[in-house]
Amino acid sequence: MPRAILDESNIHPTIRDKIANHEQAIVREVQSAVAQHAVVVVGMSMNPFPKKARKALDAAGVAHQYLEYGNYFNTWRQRNALKLWTGWPTMPMVFVKGTLVGGANDLASLIDSGELKKMLA
Repeated sequence: MPRAILDESNIHPTIRDKIANHEQAIVREVQSAVAQHAVVVVGMSMNPFPKKARKALDAAGVAHQYLEYGNYFNTWRQRNALKLWTGWPTMPMVFVKGTLVGGANDLASLIDSGELKKMLA
């Protein structure tokens, strides 16, 4: 089932550009990293889960690109744009070969099951 997104026809034309361009620099930066690297972890400081994901990748011998955006006290608007773009509500956001695979616990499951190696093969 696809996730619900407000249909563009239900957005007044005068605000469509504002919505389309809101905090898109961070989205473009992440899209660029995802296009250039097999594994990308997007996180924030003060949150233990991005560190957990990176440690799991290091332990599995998987190279990755890490992008960090602020902490609980700042940069939330930019991170919110990433959440709106992906639909993923928390940090980290882990991408493997362009596919969002979830967060730290989801990544651990992929590593444990051997699925991550299959995705990277």
